[in-house]
Amino acid sequence: MAKGTGMSKALAVGIGVLTVSSVCGLVLMAVMYKIQIDKYPPVSPPTPTKPLVIPTGLQPTLRIPDNLIPESYKVFLQPYLYAAVTNNYTNQSLVFTGNSTVRVKCMTDSKSIFLHVHNLNVMTVEVTKSDSNEKLSVRGYKIHQNESNFLKIQLKETMSGNGTYYDIFTKFEGELLDNLAGFLATSLLQPPDARKVFPCFDEPALKAVSYYYYPQTCVCLLFIYLFINISQIICISKIHARSDAINAGHADYAIEVTEKIMIYYQNIFGFKYPLKKIDQTALPDISAGAMENWGFISYQESGLLYDKETASTFDQERVATMISHELAHQWFGNLRDVIVLREVQTAFQVDSLNSSHPLSLQENYIQTFSEIIDLFDDITYRKVGINAFLMLISFIYKKLLQYNIFQYNNTVYKDLWNCLQEIMTNTSHNDQETKEDVEAFMSTWIEQVGYPVITIITQTRETSQEQFLLKQTGGHKPHFVIQDKDESGFSQTSTALAFSVSTMMNKTGISFVIPLINRGQLIDGLIVTIALSLTKHLINDTEYIPWESALKNLDHLILMFDRSEVYGPIMKYLRKQITQLYKHFEEYTLNGTIPEKHTDQYNQVNAISVACSNGLPECIEMAKRLFKDYRNGTDNIQPNLRRAIYCSAIVSGDEYDWEFAWKEYQRATVTAEKDKRRYALSCTKEIWLLNRYLQYTLDPSKIRKMDLVSTINYIAKNVAGQPLAWDFVRAHWSYITQE
Repeated sequence: MAKGTGMSKALAVGIGVLTVSSVCGLVLMAVMYKIQIDKYPPVSPPTPTKPLVIPTGLQPTLRIPDNLIPESYKVFLQPYLYAAVTNNYTNQSLVFTGNSTVRVKCMTDSKSIFLHVHNLNVMTVEVTKSDSNEKLSVRGYKIHQNESNFLKIQLKETMSGNGTYYDIFTKFEGELLDNLAGFLATSLLQPPDARKVFPCFDEPALKAVSYYYYPQTCVCLLFIYLFINISQIICISKIHARSDAINAGHADYAIEVTEKIMIYYQNIFGFKYPLKKIDQTALPDISAGAMENWGFISYQESGLLYDKETASTFDQERVATMISHELAHQWFGNLRDVIVLREVQTAFQVDSLNSSHPLSLQENYIQTFSEIIDLFDDITYRKVGINAFLMLISFIYKKLLQYNIFQYNNTVYKDLWNCLQEIMTNTSHNDQETKEDVEAFMSTWIEQVGYPVITIITQTRETSQEQFLLKQTGGHKPHFVIQDKDESGFSQTSTALAFSVSTMMNKTGISFVIPLINRGQLIDGLIVTIALSLTKHLINDTEYIPWESALKNLDHLILMFDRSEVYGPIMKYLRKQITQLYKHFEEYTLNGTIPEKHTDQYNQVNAISVACSNGLPECIEMAKRLFKDYRNGTDNIQPNLRRAIYCSAIVSGDEYDWEFAWKEYQRATVTAEKDKRRYALSCTKEIWLLNRYLQYTLDPSKIRKMDLVSTINYIAKNVAGQPLAWDFVRAHWSYITQE
């Protein structure tokens, strides 16, 4: 043993033996493991069966889950209305209570129920199986105070899927809010307002039959009625309004046109009006111009009542148009969801902005309460209207659309295209098979943003198109060619002609050879890009359509330049252009009469409005003289011209003229007359008067809530009022949006 190791020889031998034994043992174990593996290969353990997971949490999206499909609602509402406030209360809240039973079909097993609720206090929730009345235990329920507006009901037991029916009963209460949405004496349940009245599945794809019950405790508006015999089916038509309006005969015209329109619609649609009655009600305060509730239509008073002694022909036209529009909804929209006809001008303006959007958006883009409201803008409401509809009519056969549209029965627009395609495929036209693809034709308008500008090079017959934008980096050569007489397409047209239209019209005097409709389209299509160059041909044009088209588009230019150094020359130019048109109607104006032709009546108003606003001396003096006579008790202003003349007189008048107009506004009882004065009050250039007027909009006793937004818009269109209105809106945004 070496010196200094500290280990005996025996210990060293023992450690060596143990080491060798351990290595041999490991080798032996490895050999034995290999023999056993080869003899008995390993088997994977069985996968454990996972228990069924019933979803209980909040939805990952803000859409109602599709496990429950509503079939019907039974809703009872009890409003508590008081005629006067007692001395015991300084503030009186008007409330309502109610209960609702919605029958649903359960498609998948679930322990959770999601409904929409907004500004309601839910006090009771019960869930029962429809066929056995077996009550399911409710673990609890919660209203989520966020953008979802969800009422989440959590059950202890599981609802069975596979089409089992359940009844969901809720008892609730709410406040009759002093605004223009939700449950009032009348309802205006535009999306998404139904959830403010009772717990419901408040989505378009989840429709159901509804039955509403009200206690017979309310004093109804006075009404007159008419029996309409539609193909041997008697339909009772009632007009409800204020008693003084009914007694004064202001509802007589509505009764007259309702009968004619109902009979006309049934004949042209070939589909009978299915209800036994149609009620139409004139309401003093309602946000929309009208609402087409099935069998019970509500209107602003100016949309239903017509005073033949004081109203203009435009007021009469408005009543006839509003009634025909809302009655059309009794077929289109209530019986079937289909395209609504609307104005195109606003659609052109907003759809040519960089901020435009497609008509159809992906489902995940529309989730919240605010996003739903934002979707109902001018693009959605108007672009889908008259132009898309007219193009569809021109693409397919009008009679097919007219008489067979009622086969369509869904809110999904592609179902409409499929329905029309099937009709066209199965119907021959002039003994030829129809091969047009409806969906391919319409999808570009529904799914793409904006509308095209079409360029036609006449020398080479080359055509191209691109999206039209008001603000763009590149320019177009903005010339015009009429491709189709009285064309109805939704586009701007640009052509590279050998001679510009402007030059050609100067040399040949071709202006009045171009058809009337196309003269309007020419100006409308090119006014943005070549600005004023074509309007010089209006100097001798007395037709309404070219002038109206020019003025609509010039509004945009005036808005851009009305505070710049070039606005003076613009006014001088417009004054020159309008002089002949003003003189054309001057004799009618001075005699207090109007032309016989309806479009001439509109153009007479255009002549006065443009001439006076651009400083034509004889127009201004005429307006001041007639308004002075009016103040002195002699009203010789023809009703058609009141709005324009009142405005011009207020512009050139003083504080006392404004105060007189305000008192006349308060004194007026006919809504159409109040509206003329309300507009004229916004025309003053006095800043302090405009500020006072803006403050009046916060007081419903001065300016009705339904007129709040339009009054602010009137003031904003006044160059003196634009910054005032902007500051006012920002300062009172919460109040405005709540109303």
